[in-house]
Amino acid sequence: MRKTLPLLAGLCLIMACHKKNNPTPTIPAPDKASLTFPSQNAACTTGTIISAVQSTVTLTWNTAANSDSYELGIKNLLTQTITYKNTTATHLTDTLDRNTPYSWFIVTKSKASSDTTKSDVWKFYNAGPGTLTYAPFPADLVTPGFNHNVPAGTVNLAWNGSSVDNDIAGYDVYFGTNTTPPLFKSNVTDMFLNAVTVTSATTYYWKVVTKDLIGNTSVSTIAQFKVN
Repeated sequence: MRKTLPLLAGLCLIMACHKKNNPTPTIPAPDKASLTFPSQNAACTTGTIISAVQSTVTLTWNTAANSDSYELGIKNLLTQTITYKNTTATHLTDTLDRNTPYSWFIVTKSKASSDTTKSDVWKFYNAGPGTLTYAPFPADLVTPGFNHNVPAGTVNLAWNGSSVDNDIAGYDVYFGTNTTPPLFKSNVTDMFLNAVTVTSATTYYWKVVTKDLIGNTSVSTIAQFKVN
């Protein structure tokens, strides 16, 4: 029995060394897909028309390493409705409303990993019948983030605006304590408004209307934040 114990101890030591020399391999997360078409902030005019109000558009992206499937997310920027579709290819055709702005992105997935990776988000305008100019894309409200808490005193509002025609003339900022905020400042030429006074223990709402040089407009979503 005394001889058996050292033998067992030796076997355990060998097995422990074997485990250290053969660690469990790390499974890499899927890489981020690179979007290719429709291009960022562009008008998509190559879709197949199926009616006066709809057309089909084929969205494409590059193969992402360590992935075996993709989830396309596409959002109607007028209705804020988002849909998801899955594919193993690097392209997918969808039916979209014409003369309508959209944003889209790809989530890469792998059967070997529970991790997923989201691509950049691009915007495009699905062309409409006889369209010569396009309204600006609805502005993306950046800060304060939705439902964020901010200190009392003043707050800086910031947003991102973009347009197919690169002809944004300015922004009207709506801001206040009502869920449908009133006009706060018009014809802002920057994409920010600093030192806006806010009161403690109050919830504020805001949105941005983007205007172009020929009078087209678009309206962002309404965001809210709370003041401590």
